[in-house]
Amino acid sequence: DISFSVPAGSVLGLLGPNGSGKTTTIRMMTTLSPPTSGTARVAGHDVAREPAEVRKAMGMTAQSATVDELLTGRENLRLIGDLYGLPKKRVRSRADELLERFSLADAATKVAKSYSGGMRRRLDLAASLVAAPPVLFLDEPTTGLDPRSRNELWEVLRDLVRDGTTLLLTTQYLDEADQLADRVIVIDHGRVIAEGTPLQLKDRSGAASLVITVSRPEDVDEAARVLSGRIAELHVDRDSRRLTAPSEGVSALGEIAAAFTEAGIELDDIGLQRPSLDDVFLSLTGRKAEDSQNLPTHEEHRS
Repeated sequence: DISFSVPAGSVLGLLGPNGSGKTTTIRMMTTLSPPTSGTARVAGHDVAREPAEVRKAMGMTAQSATVDELLTGRENLRLIGDLYGLPKKRVRSRADELLERFSLADAATKVAKSYSGGMRRRLDLAASLVAAPPVLFLDEPTTGLDPRSRNELWEVLRDLVRDGTTLLLTTQYLDEADQLADRVIVIDHGRVIAEGTPLQLKDRSGAASLVITVSRPEDVDEAARVLSGRIAELHVDRDSRRLTAPSEGVSALGEIAAAFTEAGIELDDIGLQRPSLDDVFLSLTGRKAEDSQNLPTHEEHRS
């Protein structure tokens, strides 16, 4: 009961708890597992009737890096090009181009087992792009990477999309979907339970909140008094000097800020805070994303 489409040159984020069916969906769409029912097309090709054409039109980065640790970075990419049957000259130039693009040129002649986790992930992604496929499947591509490596990989993915690549991304990092995805589908137990843009899903989870942080602790009560005349549901946290209330919209921020200025109250911050995708995940599945990572998969259940 999963149905979706991904327009060319866009990113679809496929979210869901561990064992919800994300990787199974990817495996069926990349011809690694035969579907027992339904249909799927990748770049116009049916995954069941035209598996060879599907494989020519796509690249895939799985959850674990699949580079050959005994080969150098350049040799890994040339091997993939040879397996695709690309012309030798094209393979050499493409490998060097990708090594440069993924900031691996300085390590091109080093064996992959000497690479850091982030470097291996970038090499793995580069390998999936050797044949310049129009469609790329990424199954939790930044799992295990440090924040800097994740941000670097995000930039590479944004560049690919700007160049017209279509991405289908599964992830349990909700900030990753927020950063990269044009649309998001949330699945649970093999069913779509929500879909939309990240902003639409956040709005569905609840209204934005007005959040104000007062500069001086002694001004917190006075700030609450200033707001009490216009806001009924005001929450005051004196320890953090923060006042929170349902949002009245962006237009009200100027009036509220002016009221504080007139009262002589200095603010560290004032703004609107929307629900996060974490809030969406919790409201839809009944558990937080980090909790779902510790749940056993279907395979672990069977074992």
